[in-house]
Amino acid sequence: MRAVHFGAGNIGRGFIGETLAANGFSIAFVDVNEKIIDELNKRHEYTIELAAVGQKKIKVNNVKGINNSKNPEQVINEIAQTDLVTTAIGPKVLQFIAPLIAQGIVARKNKKIDQPIDVIACENMIGGSQLLKKEVYKHLGDNEKDFADKHIGFPNAAVDRIVPLQKHDDPLMVSVEPFKEWIVDKSQMKNPSLKIEGVGYAPDLEPYIERKLFSVNTGHATVAYTGKTLGYTSIGEAIKDKKVLNQLKGVLKETGDLLINKWNFDPIEHKKYQQKIIKRFQNPYISDTIARVGRTPIRKLGYDERFIRPIREAKERGLDYSKLLETAAKIYQFDVPSDQESVELQELIQSKFAEVVKETTGLKNEDLINALALEISKEFKK
Repeated sequence: MRAVHFGAGNIGRGFIGETLAANGFSIAFVDVNEKIIDELNKRHEYTIELAAVGQKKIKVNNVKGINNSKNPEQVINEIAQTDLVTTAIGPKVLQFIAPLIAQGIVARKNKKIDQPIDVIACENMIGGSQLLKKEVYKHLGDNEKDFADKHIGFPNAAVDRIVPLQKHDDPLMVSVEPFKEWIVDKSQMKNPSLKIEGVGYAPDLEPYIERKLFSVNTGHATVAYTGKTLGYTSIGEAIKDKKVLNQLKGVLKETGDLLINKWNFDPIEHKKYQQKIIKRFQNPYISDTIARVGRTPIRKLGYDERFIRPIREAKERGLDYSKLLETAAKIYQFDVPSDQESVELQELIQSKFAEVVKETTGLKNEDLINALALEISKEFKK
């Protein structure tokens, strides 16, 4: 079996690549990182290390790399012959790989390859594959869309595996946590006969996507933002603090009550799932910074994101959301100069204080207004 995978980063190699290789796939990794692509073509293998006691090593074989910037035709030819296409490249990048996937579909049509395949976006988002489908279809004619409708599936997926911040002398080496979960919406598949061991197939993916988003993503961010307000710089140190741990447990209790109410998850099984998540965050072999986990705070405050959505839905159902609200408030104190969204958020907050200063003091001098606004914002962060 052959697979084309877009994104040769840590998640691509350390999660999707490992799973596909364990199922006997040869994998063509597509990326613009010349160093990674060159090494893949030089060695045709790489090593994964599990971030756990014993630090078990796993070899991934039968791989190669394609630089889509330099060799787009090679990517198109691979898609024309492949049995599966996957991505782990980041939601914002999907639109940029869509033209290549579209050309690969056209190549399959022109070669009269009717064997159905699925294109699975393994991204940290809701509806990733269907978003990719919309982008791909922008580059297809009507006849080509008809062909794709019959032979190319875009099933959504939920993926979960923590890949810690890391640095290795070997550019292909990647460290990952032992836990992994990959669930695909089987109702959207065009090739349901192709089942991958280690992947779950669900008739309705939304409950599992929300379970992951409101538990793992909300939980991880809760540790980061609560830890930041207490002066911690790493997730590992923060979660040792009882205040942080209790905040995490409180948030997971609220999101858990919502998920059970909304999707009828078994309460006992969901409790076990939550306990597993807490242990994952406590894993001493996974070193991650609060700055990285908490980055892009404006995006994480989004209407359908990990805090505001469960707050909205808990309120609609008359459920408690007090800990979620507390944590969302802490996001506004996330002041990390290296993160552009953090900078933008702090500027927004300061500008609001400046408006209050103008109204209450009668000051006209902008330097004085901004200076006082800055001091007020500092006091609110204490």
